Amino acid sequence: MRPDTAQMLRDIEDEVQYTRALTGRKAFDPRVMAAIAEIPRHLFVPREELGYAYANGPLPIGWGQTISQPYIVALMTDLLGCGGGDRVLEIGTGSGYQAAVLSRLVDWVYSLEIIPQLASDATERLARLGYPNVSVRCGDGHLGWPEVAPFDGILVTAAAPAIPPALVAQLRSGARLVIPVGQPYAHQELLLLEKGQDGAVQVTDVLAVAFVPLTGGD
Repeated sequence: MRPDTAQMLRDIEDEVQYTRALTGRKAFDPRVMAAIAEIPRHLFVPREELGYAYANGPLPIGWGQTISQPYIVALMTDLLGCGGGDRVLEIGTGSGYQAAVLSRLVDWVYSLEIIPQLASDATERLARLGYPNVSVRCGDGHLGWPEVAPFDGILVTAAAPAIPPALVAQLRSGARLVIPVGQPYAHQELLLLEKGQDGAVQVTDVLAVAFVPLTGGD
């Protein structure tokens, strides 16, 4: 393991302890941490950010977007609770890092990115680096990907003003949706939505966060 990867994992574990009273989590699933350890994060950041690739913070990737903080990637993946055989939807491909992490845990990742250049770059990057079970499409995340729904989990990597109804509709009964909700550059909460077998939903506030806005939805 790279020394900077090992340090990143320690930083994530430290923040897990720091936030445990808020998240209710004393540790993340070992499978999640193993996936985080396996993905070469430096291959998903711009050249000018390479020196900070494994720092526990977000980084700009162009077009006003970011690659999320490693702790937040781990937390959201852990909250999703998906595993082998599952099909998940990611909203906000970005550089493809979160999709790569998910790909090591589930059967297939469907990822939507509204910015064409990011979608194109992520498609090429994920194929070149050996993540064959990720499908990337350029589209509006508010609408989801109805042709391949329902999903065993949905993870949103940008903040919406409210939970998009289409995403709830495309979530399989018994599955989870993890999404930051709030106004751009203002108060946002990371929410965990759980859809019961009867279709009823339960929403839990997990943690105050700061994400770029989820665009589209017009």
